[in-house]
Amino acid sequence: MITEDHLALLRLLACGGPTAPRRRLLEQIPGPLAALEAGEATWRACGLDASQRVALRSKTSPPARTLEWLAAPGHHLVGWRDPDYPPLLRQAANPPLALFVDGDPLVLWRPSVAVVGSRRPSPAGSDNARGFARALARSGLVIASGMAAGIDTAAHEACLAVDGLTVAVLGTGPDVPYPPTNARLHARLREQGVLVSEYLPGTGPRAAHFPCRNRILAGLALGTLVIEAAERSGALITARLAAEAGREVFAVPGSVHNPMARGCHRLIREGASLVSQADQLTEALTPVAGWLADDLRRHLDAPTSGDRTAVPGLPGHAGGDASGPRLSYSEDCPDHNKLWESLGHDPTDMDQLVDRSGLTAAQVSSMLLAMELEGRVTSQHGRYFRRH
Repeated sequence: MITEDHLALLRLLACGGPTAPRRRLLEQIPGPLAALEAGEATWRACGLDASQRVALRSKTSPPARTLEWLAAPGHHLVGWRDPDYPPLLRQAANPPLALFVDGDPLVLWRPSVAVVGSRRPSPAGSDNARGFARALARSGLVIASGMAAGIDTAAHEACLAVDGLTVAVLGTGPDVPYPPTNARLHARLREQGVLVSEYLPGTGPRAAHFPCRNRILAGLALGTLVIEAAERSGALITARLAAEAGREVFAVPGSVHNPMARGCHRLIREGASLVSQADQLTEALTPVAGWLADDLRRHLDAPTSGDRTAVPGLPGHAGGDASGPRLSYSEDCPDHNKLWESLGHDPTDMDQLVDRSGLTAAQVSSMLLAMELEGRVTSQHGRYFRRH
């Protein structure tokens, strides 16, 4: 349903110019519609320039394509003041005024790793992207990337292959696949993942959009993993933005003879963590992931600890109810019991737990993360067992 606030927010997006004054306006005035109705003096006080004020007075209607996109099921416009706005992105430099989200916006609250790298990777680089993405997805982390050719595509596809959650941050409108060869992947992500863009539906590819896309990708993720990158690479921009936002940066080393490894070697020299296997990332990110999960539970009004009768889950696959999923795994829940009985006192990997329980990898990873945060399950090197 398109509300008056949606229409007002679209007008604020359309007026262009610097983002900071418009964010300041939304921070001072409760709601986009009220911000528009506040008038010229308030707009000027918040720093909106003359051209922005003229655009807001014009009351131009949003493009028909944008309204049609928003009216479709599963499509969301998440504004700066919206409670579903991702908290990690809010803390990054120059966060977007709004996000167009195809899928469940609460997936953007889940702990994620940005997996980035060359558009023309070596065979070993593609293998590494797939291997890391599969292992990280099975550990319960969301795989975020930019749906570019090469490393991005390999990471998204590997995550989907193990029923993991993946988020694609686009440099086009949310409905525009780019590169065109990824049209099929774009369609799969619409069904099984989440597509995110700050650009209006119908916006085509422009060179300036992709570095801007990278700041969102770096801001959404707990950490950024660079698989393979040349010395001048967009992946290095994402890594720099992640470091500037105070996030972890990881790099996979390669052969000194491989020009696609030189960017990773440079990052390592500059302080990025050298990684050769996925559990090195999960161990580094677990403390922050726990904080983010607790923040999500508070957002969902779920108990954070101490209640053994309800183990709050984290959001599942995109395409859930627009109000956000509230998965509840109690001790009386058959799925919960299947997983609990599948766990032993010896470490067990995700594949075994999926086979034993008959549940999907996504269900198992969500329940395991909830149990781990409650202190009922321990994880070591990607294997899980009941805590004594």
